[in-house]
Amino acid sequence: MSSTESVSPDNVIVCACGTQEYTARDAIDAAIFRGELEEKWQTFLGHVAAEERADELELELDESAISAAAEEFRYRHDLITAEETEAWLANRGLTYADFSAYFVRRYCAGALDEGISSEEIGYTFAPQELRHLFFAELILSGQLDDMTVQLMRRLAARCAGKDPASEAIDGEKRKFLDRLGIEPAQMADWLEEMGRDSHWLNEMLAMEALYAAHCDTLLVPEARQRELMALRLHLTRFEIEVIELESQDAAQEALFCVREDGMSMEEVANEERYPYRRANLLLEDLPVDAQLKYLSVSPGDLLEPMPHGDGFELCKIIKKVEPRLEDPIVKSRVDRRLLDQYFSLLTTKYTHPRLSVPVSVE
Repeated sequence: MSSTESVSPDNVIVCACGTQEYTARDAIDAAIFRGELEEKWQTFLGHVAAEERADELELELDESAISAAAEEFRYRHDLITAEETEAWLANRGLTYADFSAYFVRRYCAGALDEGISSEEIGYTFAPQELRHLFFAELILSGQLDDMTVQLMRRLAARCAGKDPASEAIDGEKRKFLDRLGIEPAQMADWLEEMGRDSHWLNEMLAMEALYAAHCDTLLVPEARQRELMALRLHLTRFEIEVIELESQDAAQEALFCVREDGMSMEEVANEERYPYRRANLLLEDLPVDAQLKYLSVSPGDLLEPMPHGDGFELCKIIKKVEPRLEDPIVKSRVDRRLLDQYFSLLTTKYTHPRLSVPVSVE
């Protein structure tokens, strides 16, 4: 493959099931079927609009911040040299220009606080150049990996089960039509816009019905309760007050005002005009070193100032709440863990990740 500039999602293989290989386009179209692509597409369009607005304003880019983000990405993916980075990109149908442009878009989106109206255009009607930028966004953000996992789970469910009952298929078709907001008579037009046929749609419906059947078997009260007990510590919720400060000295002074002078966190923040917020967080979302600190405190306690970005944070514990399945976030985490454990084994049995561009692609 001499060039990757014209590689499309049709050419990039993401996984295999038996002898059948599936491309990035298959993973993306499956996400469209499930109604899971639109939010990602709109976020991407917002990033594109931010970059265009930055050009109009002749915004001076912080090259060091952009380079730092790219370096952090390379470190996270163990890409030590430029040659390793280029090979990683080429294996996914991308160029170094795609890589650089991605971090510029991200920087512009973060740098411009003003509300920016993005172009109103659907993914299926977007020009090829815009869709290629989105393809790069999906890969570099890790979202294509997530879509591939979801596709592999459904392929594995299809292999592991019998043909679904017609009632289950009908139920999935009704959900599908509701997600799209179309009538049955409009399905043929939608499929034509997608470049797909009725056979593809029937396979999507069958896979979704079988996947849902597996989920219904797994996500029962007894299993959820067992998993909650195993995750009790990780899912402990903390309600906190936070002050953001520019230096360790300022943080220590704020700590003294709260601890010794009896001022509230909000009073200290208002007096010195520091950013202040209340927040909820789960223990498992914290860095490992911070987890140990949170476990050692009680409601009303103050944590020693901790580095945060270019400054420091001072945190006070308001509440420490045991996890319960009635909490939607806790229930979601428990369900995710149950599904991850089960489908990790099932996908290993029936599918294989295979992210690459065939050498024959020109």
